[in-house]
Amino acid sequence: MHVLTLVGPQAETLAAALALGEAVPLGPNAVDVSFEGDPAAVREQVVAAIGEQPVDFAIQPAQNRKKRLLIADMDSTIINVECLDELADFAGVKEQVSEITERAMRGELAFEGALRERVGMLKGLANTALQTCFDERVRLNPGAETLVRTMAAHGARCALVSGGFAFFTSRVAEAAGFHLNRANTLIEQGGALTGEVGDPILGKEAKLAALNEETSALGLTPADALAVGDGANDLAMIEAAGLGVAYRAKPIVAARAHAKVDHADLTALLYFQGYRAEEFTQ
Repeated sequence: MHVLTLVGPQAETLAAALALGEAVPLGPNAVDVSFEGDPAAVREQVVAAIGEQPVDFAIQPAQNRKKRLLIADMDSTIINVECLDELADFAGVKEQVSEITERAMRGELAFEGALRERVGMLKGLANTALQTCFDERVRLNPGAETLVRTMAAHGARCALVSGGFAFFTSRVAEAAGFHLNRANTLIEQGGALTGEVGDPILGKEAKLAALNEETSALGLTPADALAVGDGANDLAMIEAAGLGVAYRAKPIVAARAHAKVDHADLTALLYFQGYRAEEFTQ
């Protein structure tokens, strides 16, 4: 038995048109449909039915839907910006840094080298710019806090794992309700950034390692985890998790994730797990 979850303004209408089974409402514009049969064939049917409509969906086994570990990327996933790009704006090099970020997130550049190159361009930036950047530009994406706090309230472990920087992850983790955070460290000296990043760099393999370590510590397997991200450095953990979701993601990630969210907010990840709106923790 598999479950199709549709999230979007036409979810109920689409569910009826697909005629796979009874549609069970989960919340506003969100339904579950249980079905038997080939999930790959149903996926093709759903994609064709959705067309250009702003509807997101997931197809997954009916069992083990509510995950016991959430492991999430931060920049452009849980928050609205790429912190490194915003810091670069304070240093007057945003255009150059953003171009490298985009290529790295698309998988066109090795993450470690791209990170070192971008951080090197911040050399001499006053460390006070970090707090200013956080205060003025960093915001939780819609649904992020509800996602994290709802899963935590139902017993899940929630980890924020970023190729960005601990200065930001520590603050974002507290704001959203994550239990832990992992990230890279910007090296400072004399009140300014040195243009260096601490070793070892947390990249794609470190994110996958975090998934494996956290599930093992909980006595779980990766099948019990939900991973979400948008860039190429998130792909290994997304593919390894029981439910790997591409959120507003680069093409390489969207093509290989189990599900993608292009239209809804992050509460779609709760609907994908079978949570009903009345179960959400605000």
